[in-house]
Amino acid sequence: MAAGEFPTVDVCPSIGREKDTVVADMDGTLLRGRSSFPYFALVAFEVGGVLRLLFLLLLAPLAGVLYYFVSESAGIRVLIFATFAGMRVSDIESVARAMLPKFYSGDLHPESWRVFSSCGKRCVLTANPRIMVEAFLKEFLGADMVLGTEVSAYGGRATGFVKEPGVLVGKNKAEALKAAFGEAPPEIALGDRHTDFPSCEGYIVPPKPEVKAVTIEKLPKPIIFHDGRLVQKPTPFLALLTVLWIPVGFLLACLRIAAGSLLPMPLVYYAFWALGVRVTVNGTPPPPVHKSSTQSGVLFICSHRTLLDPIFLSTALGRPIPAVTYSVSRLSEIISPIKTVRLSRDRATDAAMIKKLLQEGDLAICPEGTTCREPFLLRFSSLFAELTDELVPVAMVNRMSMFHGTTARGGRGWTRSTSS
Repeated sequence: MAAGEFPTVDVCPSIGREKDTVVADMDGTLLRGRSSFPYFALVAFEVGGVLRLLFLLLLAPLAGVLYYFVSESAGIRVLIFATFAGMRVSDIESVARAMLPKFYSGDLHPESWRVFSSCGKRCVLTANPRIMVEAFLKEFLGADMVLGTEVSAYGGRATGFVKEPGVLVGKNKAEALKAAFGEAPPEIALGDRHTDFPSCEGYIVPPKPEVKAVTIEKLPKPIIFHDGRLVQKPTPFLALLTVLWIPVGFLLACLRIAAGSLLPMPLVYYAFWALGVRVTVNGTPPPPVHKSSTQSGVLFICSHRTLLDPIFLSTALGRPIPAVTYSVSRLSEIISPIKTVRLSRDRATDAAMIKKLLQEGDLAICPEGTTCREPFLLRFSSLFAELTDELVPVAMVNRMSMFHGTTARGGRGWTRSTSS
């Protein structure tokens, strides 16, 4: 049967499917996009940095030629090797759990999701590496089974090669499905080509780039995104821009760090403005507490978007505000233009320390304890409310164009200052 003879997914009924099993492809089916390159690029950059992303970009044309003119399997093998060779398996799994779900969920096809979510048992059959997609599919889409390409590993590191039977395309895909379900195929199959359908009720997902993705509210579980450096999904063009920007961004980062560390705080606002950072203040900040006064300092309670939140607060106020931190690197403490004090996570000890600091002046704290880029607060400690009545809540809003201002995993501190 030709692909055009299959009914499209929008006519597939989704009522009364609780006892049915569905099998769906990923690229071009569950996801609107048909290219997996952006997700390989995310893994390459988040784990391996700019050099790994450059390596992937250099091999991408070869992968494209092989994919379209030789075999799909050969093209995908090149992408897998360029992305994964030599990486720690634990790092790949970390990126797959903490970063990829945000980008995958932003590309979820509404009609495919309508049918997929209505079925009682859900299986995904994809040529993508299972290690890269399984966390998102099982945790956020409720998939019961994920059949994907298996990447070989040695000594805790990925070799970049593919385990037998190879990349799950064509015959390998059909055999993997038969091995999983035996002679009783699933009731429904969703795909973007006729080879995606076993001998069951099949529906094709036509290419419609204009289709809007599923909103986050319709997912069975909310996605809280607080890690990763890239703001946008890296298409080949954006990935190339990222690589070209890095040298310029590094120089700009050094200038911003120098301005924040060496200039008096009242001048930092103007220096940041000249270097591309805009700090906007809404509301009337409280005046500084005079040290001769017996009045306790003001405790600024900040929502936590990036590691730079207390610095932006100080910039907005025109005076350095010390900040208590849970865990920042020694390098960040050294180059910080404001005083930072580490919390011990012992309630009594931390309470005594905060009270002492408030006697000396104003203080900033981010009680969530970790950064969150979603438009809501994470669960936070209420210790600050027990220490003083001089509380000022501060809502931090950050708009980044290329890089996020911080990562939960750390180790990439310079990207905080290349963002704008």
